Parts: sequence; structure tokens; C-alpha cells
Amino acid sequence: MESYEDLLKRARAALPEKTLSNERFEPPVAEIMMQGNKTLIRNFDAICQKLRREPALLSKYMGRELAVPATLDGGKLVLHGKKYERQISEKLGNFISAFVICKECKRPDTKLVESGGVRTLVCEACGARAPAR
Repeated sequence: MESYEDLLKRARAALPEKTLSNERFEPPVAEIMMQGNKTLIRNFDAICQKLRREPALLSKYMGRELAVPATLDGGKLVLHGKKYERQISEKLGNFISAFVICKECKRPDTKLVESGGVRTLVCEACGARAPAR
């Protein structure tokens, strides 16, 4: 019969290796370009990929929060109005807080699950579930 310590060592060896890197999540920075009365976010597709969210969700959010019509043009987001980098960065940060970062463990390893018209933020790291507006 194995001792408790031996069983514990064997159980710990069977666990997946935890990533112990001190790498923190860095929010993506939007590359802004003014074009007449329009504002373009040139790296919009890359932002959506890093956040692991659908471009339609983020474009709808940005348009609503900045109070301007927003359209997708390839990998860019076109905001029909002059918006400055500070405003866009603030709204992007708010989106990340509401739709990406886990409310419990504060990690960005989440996914959005929609059931019955209610969006739920599900954390893949700790398993927490929280409603997303």
C-alpha cells in the first residue's frame, strides 16, 4: 500500500503542466487613421483575433458606444465620424472588461456562449460563468 505522499506525488505528476510564465495579457492597440470625416481602425481584424471575439460583435459595440455608424471593410473597421485614439482606446478597454476578462480570475481565457438570447462569459481557466451585457 502506497503512502499518502507517494499518492500525492503521482497525482501531481499526472496533472497538466501549468504555465508559469509571468506574461500578462496586453490589450491590443488600435491603429487609427483619419480619412476625411471617417476614422479607420486598420488592424481591426488582428484585434478581434487577439480577443477571440467575432468582428460583428466588436463593431456593433464600438458603433453604439461611440455613437456613430460602423461598417466592416475587409480587415478594417470604418467609423463614420471623427473619433480620436483616446476615445477608441477607452471604448476598447471597456469592451475587454465587459466581454473578454473573467470576472473571477481576471484572465482573458474566456468564450461567449449564447443560449436563450442571454450571453454568458465562460472562463476556460477557472470555469466561472458570468452574464455579459
